[in-house]
Amino acid sequence: MPSLFDPLEAGALHLKNRVIMAPLTRSRAGESRTPNDLMAEYYAQRAGAGLIISEATAISAEGYGWKDAPGAYTPEHWAGWKKVTQAVHNAGGTIVMQLWHMGRLSHSDLTGMQPFAPSMVAADAEHRSVHKPYEIPRAMTLDDIKRTVSDYAQCAKGAIEAGFDGVEIHGANGYLIDQFLRDGSNKRNDMYGGAFKNRARFMLEVTQAVVDAVGADRTGIRLSSQNGVQSMHDSDPYGTFTHAAAELNVFDLAYLHLKEPLDADIALSGIRNVFKNTLIVNEGHDGASAQRYLDAGKADAIAFGQKFIANPDLPMRLQSGADLNMPDASTFYKGGRDGYVDYPFMSAVAAA
Repeated sequence: MPSLFDPLEAGALHLKNRVIMAPLTRSRAGESRTPNDLMAEYYAQRAGAGLIISEATAISAEGYGWKDAPGAYTPEHWAGWKKVTQAVHNAGGTIVMQLWHMGRLSHSDLTGMQPFAPSMVAADAEHRSVHKPYEIPRAMTLDDIKRTVSDYAQCAKGAIEAGFDGVEIHGANGYLIDQFLRDGSNKRNDMYGGAFKNRARFMLEVTQAVVDAVGADRTGIRLSSQNGVQSMHDSDPYGTFTHAAAELNVFDLAYLHLKEPLDADIALSGIRNVFKNTLIVNEGHDGASAQRYLDAGKADAIAFGQKFIANPDLPMRLQSGADLNMPDASTFYKGGRDGYVDYPFMSAVAAA
């Protein structure tokens, strides 16, 4: 079986190892939502990853919904992202953009408009950026759906033009595509609701549009099967997401990225059996568990989140067995350099 540090070919993506940097919202883009020099430094520090998946990035003003997160729909945004991709490539890294639409998890205080979703079903609890209850979204019209599918495609095309090596469609964690997939949030009675074949239609249309824009070999998608995340529920998560993975085979994608709690195996076994291409799994792994997953054939690569926040040289640390820096959760979203670009590298620790 492959080592965590062996190279991997995933479509057109040539990964120097199988230690993947998971998408991590860090709230450093500011009110302009524009990537900046600080973000370029942060990503370049982590270019030792086999693949960097960018933080979730809004494909449109409608899809935005997290204060100080980046966008990718204005010339200024794209100019900022070009700085990031150039810095990563100069450091020898590979990076894809994660395409994000928040759907019902947005808020009118951030967008000036009522959020939309497959159905008029609000998320529970309080919006983390505006500290108000989530709003009841309006149900998307067919024109809304058509326009949003086009927004995904245009953003994907812009990402490649900005120097990204590919894109990842965000279909996980309770955001718009996930809202269509699950029967807890999708109550439609038209061609986009009801039976799974209909609930998967939006995901498949988005994927087709992105593939048409940039190529299947530069397109990945992220899914998450667990119930309870950001008010998400499905009556049959194993069935829903195993079927989703099977449907995605038609595109011959570069990879499928599954956010699945370590050893929970809600849908992993089914997805591993049906999905034909590269499978990346994420959540809760250390070096030992990651290698066990590769040895067992459960995945082809492992994505790490918080460990990459605190350890810009994570692949080197895992390979050498070095101690890991511990992340400071109080700095995850607060802005500035602290807890962002100031975690020490192994070389700095050794010199001290």
